[in-house]
Parts: sequence; structure tokens; C-alpha cells
Amino acid sequence: MLVRVHSAASFGIEAHVLDVELDVSRGLPSFTIVGLPDAGVREARERVRSALRNSGYAPVNGAITVNLAPATLRKAGAAIDLPIAVAFLFIAGLVPSTEKRRIYIGELGLDGEVRPVRGALCLALAARDAGFEELILPAGNAVEALAVDGIRTVAVRSLAATVAHLLGEAPAATDAAAGKAPELRTASRGDFADIRGQALARRALEISAAGGHHVLLSGPPGTGKTMLARRLSTILPPLTRQESIEVTSVHSIAGALPAGRGLLWEPPFRSPHHGISAPGLVGGGTRPGPGEISLAHRGVLFLDELPEFRRDVLEGIRQPLEEKRVCLVRVGGACVFPSDFLLVAAMNPCPCGFHGDPRRMCRCSPGERLRYARRLSGPLLDRIDLHVPVPPVPWGDLQRETGGESSAAVRARVVAARALAAARCSELAGFRNGDLPSTDIERVVRLAPGGREILGAAVDRMGLSVRAVHRALRVARTIADLESADQVLNQHLAEALAYRSRGAEEDWERLDSARPTPYHRNYPTQTHTRTRN
Repeated sequence: MLVRVHSAASFGIEAHVLDVELDVSRGLPSFTIVGLPDAGVREARERVRSALRNSGYAPVNGAITVNLAPATLRKAGAAIDLPIAVAFLFIAGLVPSTEKRRIYIGELGLDGEVRPVRGALCLALAARDAGFEELILPAGNAVEALAVDGIRTVAVRSLAATVAHLLGEAPAATDAAAGKAPELRTASRGDFADIRGQALARRALEISAAGGHHVLLSGPPGTGKTMLARRLSTILPPLTRQESIEVTSVHSIAGALPAGRGLLWEPPFRSPHHGISAPGLVGGGTRPGPGEISLAHRGVLFLDELPEFRRDVLEGIRQPLEEKRVCLVRVGGACVFPSDFLLVAAMNPCPCGFHGDPRRMCRCSPGERLRYARRLSGPLLDRIDLHVPVPPVPWGDLQRETGGESSAAVRARVVAARALAAARCSELAGFRNGDLPSTDIERVVRLAPGGREILGAAVDRMGLSVRAVHRALRVARTIADLESADQVLNQHLAEALAYRSRGAEEDWERLDSARPTPYHRNYPTQTHTRTRN
């Protein structure tokens, strides 16, 4: 006897509809699952048997074969437990077959409980796009799946509740019965008004939020670099519905979305430890999963103590910074994760942290400062638009009762600046100046008279690469948008170029160039004696 039901499986954030075919024939009792299952799928044999027995349904005996089609797609996880159990119930005649197109998703406990699974939002999108009418899934994933319109979502808590729903005896909770649960927002991360002093850093973060530009904060310990970075997400515009679905899908696949949580509407903020591995930051694994840069999609990725990260880990984010996505290729196929994030990095000016601090003396030698600076590659620093010094805050500023503007006031300017940029390039959805293609810079960034001379002088003096010039022009365009200016004035360009000056890093470069060579008179020379035979 053969029965076919439908389920879904994900690879990356892409989900595919599966045919779950169950065949029972005469022969010695056996239970075989084919169709490229992993160990978690193969273990469904024990979970399904126990769940059926403990729910009061007698398991079917005989030679049992379960085929998961298409066979070319690798299946992982326990989301296929529920459709296999329902197929057994169809064969046993406990549930009548129906013409209704349904998809079943859920992990089974040994007592018949239907437990939440990862990636329910992606699976619901795949079911809707495939034209299915109803999605039966765990109650813990219901709020997440209800965000998908065009398909009826049915939440079940147990295998018995699933049977009751299929028999029409006790309909399970649906979007009509339970109502769409409120889409929860993440916890507040403070306010810009909490910041005392640091006017330059506040200005740089506002430019970063308005144009999508990356930031490097450099200063002694305790000057507020971490506090500034955490406040950046509070001035970003709220996510659109499409962006919210993208962000929630990535978090759901990674298992970072708590059970019962709906769409995420606030830009995410991720702050990984500097001991993280390259797959942890970029993504990877035998079954590719999203890394921290994908979990920060549409939000902020904060890398504190930037030079302490391993060199290969940092170099792994260079391509995602440009392409806004990560492509992971494995034997089972390739998957693409989005990674459109704002990078905020923080570092000390030297190993001890007090180089340039007027209050404390630096204990590092020039060679130590040089080696510390060399932990960061030039190409990575070249991709960071705003290099911002964060000096110690004077005691008088710390004693003020109130700080600067609130996050709401700054966010209003950010939203207005992004609207101007989007109006200029209406063909690009969610456009920011940081995304401006190099081929359109000449058309969009119109310099005032004398601007090209300022730019040329800066290139000669600072040794800017072509990429750095383009990034400076994008920043200048954002500064002009914050002032609602149609043209990029010279003061806008000058401010943008000032953020390209890397301060302490240039001092280290000068130290390196001034370091004596083996031919310098201060170095002892070695005399080589040639012996003539």
C-alpha cells in the first residue's frame, strides 16, 4: 500500500516542497528511509513509532519504506516526523484521505508532542508559493508562520490534536481562531541622549545610518566606543515588511528566534566575541548555516577589539562588505545568505590602549604599535568609510544632566536623508548612498565649483585609492542629503575626506617608513669574507 503526503525542507534560507511517500509491503518488519536523509531524519523511525504508540495508535507492521523526494536534495533535521506519522495514519485508515492540498511540518516527541522546528517562516513561504491551501505546523511556530499571507496556518500541539483536526472533531488553532499574534519587537538598546560628549562620533554615526557607511571607532579604553556602537541601531529606520521577513527568516534558520516570536521589526545588533571562528562569523558548516554577518542583515555588526580577531576571520568579510551576500558552496549544493549590514568596528590605538591619551602615558614601543597596526590589512581598512577618533570625555561633559539629541530626533533626519537618496534612484528599492554603483557616481554626486581641485589635492596628499575616492564621494553625498542640499558643496566634500584620514594608523605608517634599514648607520653591518681557493 502506498500513501503520499507533503512536507518541506530548507537548504540555507531557500525551502523546497517534499513528497513523503510511504510504502508498506509484506515481509519481515523493517523501516527504511531513503532520499538523502541525514542522521536526524533517519532517527525519525524511533520517534514516529513511539509517538504513534504513546498517542494510542497501533503502528503498522511490515516492510516499511519512506521515500523523500526529490532524492537529489539533502534532508536534515526532524521536521519530517509529522508527515511520516500522518502517512502511517492514512495507511491504517485512522484518518480519511482528502483532496485538500496540505503540508505537514513538525518534530515529534516520544509522547506525541509536536515540537517547533527551525526555518518555519521559510517553509511557509515555500508552501504558499507552491500553491498549497493549508499548512499544519507546531504551535510554537504559529506566530512566525502567520506572517505569510495566502495560506491557511493550522497550529497543533500533539499528534492527537492533528488527528482531531483532520477528522474535523476539534479544529486546531488557526489564524481565524487565534488571531494574528502581535509581532514582537526586540528589547530597547538605549537612546542617543545617553551619550555625553563625543560630538564627532555622534555625527559620524548619523552619517553612517543615513547612507549605509561603515565606521571604525579608535580611542583609549573607557571612552564610550561600545556605547556608541550599541546606539547606532536605535537611529536606523524601522524595517519594512519585506526586510522584516528577510531578517526573521535568517534568524529562524539559525535557531536564534525564540519559540512564539513573530516578525522582527527592529534592525538586529550582533556583537560576536573576538575569538569567533571564520565559519561562525561568515557562515558555513557541513550543513551550511548563517554566520554573524547574516544574522546582522539589515542591522549592525559590531566588532569590538578589531585587531584581536584572527586575520583570516577578518579577511572573510571583505567580499560580503562589497556584495552584500555570502555564497557557501558545499558538496550538497550552494546556498546564499544575505549580509547587508553596517559594520561598526572599535579598536585601541596601541596594545596598552593609551597612545595619544593626555591623561595616561603609553607604555608601548614604536615597534609594538607598528605590529599592532599591521594586524589589520589595508584592503579591509580601505572598505571602511568613516575612521573616527574617540578621545576621552572631559569631566565637565560627563556631569551634564542631559546628553545630546534623542534617537527619535536623529532617526527623523536619517529617514529624511534616505528618502532623498531613494527619490534620486527610484529604480532601486531601499536605496542608500553607500550602495551607489561606481558607474553612477558621476551622475549622482555633482560637485560644486572647486570640488575637483579639493579631491585631487586629497588624492595626492593622502594617497587614496580609486575605491577610497568613490567611498568618500558617497559619504559626501550623504552629508549633503542630511542638509537637504541638491549639490555636494565643498564643505561636504571636505568633511567626507576628513573621515578618510586614519590618524594613528598614519602615524604608525610614518614610524615604519622611518625605521632604520639594515644599511642604516645605526645597524651593525656584517662583513662577508670570500676565501679564494
